[in-house]
Amino acid sequence: MSTVLLQLNRVQHHYAEDQILDALSLSLNKGEIGCLLGPSGCGKTTALRCILGFEAISGGEIRINNQCVSSATTTTPPEKRQIGMVFQDYALFPHLDVVANIGFGLHRLSRTERQHRIEKWLRIVHLDNAAGKYPHELSGGQQQRVALARALAPQPELLLLDEPFSNLDVNLRENLSLEIREILKNQNITAILVTHDQSEAFAIADKIGVMFNGKIEQWDTAYNLYHQPVNRRVADFIGQGAILPGKVISTQQIEIELGVLNGKIPFDCPTGSKVDVLMRPDDIIHEDTSPQQAAILHKAFRGAEILYTLQLESGDKILSLAPSHHNHEVGEKIGIKLAAEHLTAFKPDS
Repeated sequence: MSTVLLQLNRVQHHYAEDQILDALSLSLNKGEIGCLLGPSGCGKTTALRCILGFEAISGGEIRINNQCVSSATTTTPPEKRQIGMVFQDYALFPHLDVVANIGFGLHRLSRTERQHRIEKWLRIVHLDNAAGKYPHELSGGQQQRVALARALAPQPELLLLDEPFSNLDVNLRENLSLEIREILKNQNITAILVTHDQSEAFAIADKIGVMFNGKIEQWDTAYNLYHQPVNRRVADFIGQGAILPGKVISTQQIEIELGVLNGKIPFDCPTGSKVDVLMRPDDIIHEDTSPQQAAILHKAFRGAEILYTLQLESGDKILSLAPSHHNHEVGEKIGIKLAAEHLTAFKPDS
């Protein structure tokens, strides 16, 4: 049975008269990696600071291991929350080498225990050969690993990461996010990060909360956020897609220009009602022999795939991913086939 390690129950936070967090709720089990994902200014970093204890909350409560650490009337100091933190700029001590940085929070241990703990984390983050180097002698990825080891060496209950890959180039960011996920999972560490980059969120997190205006719109897996968004706002933010008009023809079917979609309609809607239907690029397959045609308005080469922007006979636009050997020119008409396995619909006024 899973043990809940972190719980936020309707957390409120204000700066002066401005409400930054509005009834923010989430739950994270021990060993899970969570992520707060959203645009700049949505409140995700403030939420992290509230969890850490750097900011007081004005309503609701934050619980760690079922102990209330923040409420409107009480706040446990950050140093007593057993939380590790990896900052956006790593915040390494420039005058200390790698060993001293990792061991900085271990002053209560005996010399032998401290040495063993440092050696353990040097091995885990693959920095055995850089133990005597200083931060300015390390690459960005190495500095990130030192920051991770320093945060985890005191064995915190929870690890927080604030935009941990924003200072790295794209390739290193992708590789390091997978590496850090593997480390956290192997050590059964509970963690929560904040980012505006959904690729990072998808790569590292088990659960993701999409945030807007201080609220979590949906707390779910990456798969469900992409294929089963709860509203238009989440659908627009996660991945790419197009909205087509549809008509409800039964309790389990919606008809669109491309054909009939089968599945559970996520709200009560009488037969004949108009709805908006989300179509992802992978819902539309390019098939040369298909009698259904669409004109290419734009193409984006992505190596193994090409993302086509297509125009249907009605004038509505859709996106389609095709293997890159299906290389067609803008203006051409190509055959397409509906291959949607998920029915995602919204009321037109949503």
